[in-house]
Amino acid sequence: MSGHVHKDYTGAKFGMWLFLFTEILLFGGLFLLYSVYLARYPQEFISAGKELNVWFGGGNTMVLLTSSLFVAISITALRRGAKTLCLRLLGSTIVCAAIFMVNKYFEWSAKISHGIYPGSDHLKEMQPGEMVFFNLYYLTTGLHGLHVIIGALVIAWAMILIKKDRVNADDWVILENAGLYWHLVDLIWIFVFPLYYLILH
Repeated sequence: MSGHVHKDYTGAKFGMWLFLFTEILLFGGLFLLYSVYLARYPQEFISAGKELNVWFGGGNTMVLLTSSLFVAISITALRRGAKTLCLRLLGSTIVCAAIFMVNKYFEWSAKISHGIYPGSDHLKEMQPGEMVFFNLYYLTTGLHGLHVIIGALVIAWAMILIKKDRVNADDWVILENAGLYWHLVDLIWIFVFPLYYLILH
């Protein structure tokens, strides 16, 4: 039985790492694009970056770091047979994802109310570099937000499987892979936060 589980683990882990690699390439491409335009429009990027709220970005960073901790502890809890604790920790992770998205909603709403959004007349009146900055900002944070929603759904799916005892102390690879995906979401934000909110202040 243990040999069979081990084989499943190897295939599932390899597939997950391959998928995560493609995600890293996707966001890596966006970060590379950011670097190229930063070198081209340094002053405009700094000017546009000052429009972003560091507190929103910092708050969301703390929320995601906390959620990653919950996920890591939940895997340990499941492996030790603490099913209820595991489910509570995963539920807390989903709550963190919701808080992140609510913060992002308020942040985007504030920008949109000031006419700063892709295709807006106000954005077209800005300097070329500022326009590029905000287009990249919406593309990167929007794509990341989508990953947060997907990650929360994957964790919710893992919770259902744990409740049905299909994921348990003897077979927890699905939860581990869900955790890996969530850690990637967190890791990407750790790059997004300084690039858009800190370096330019």
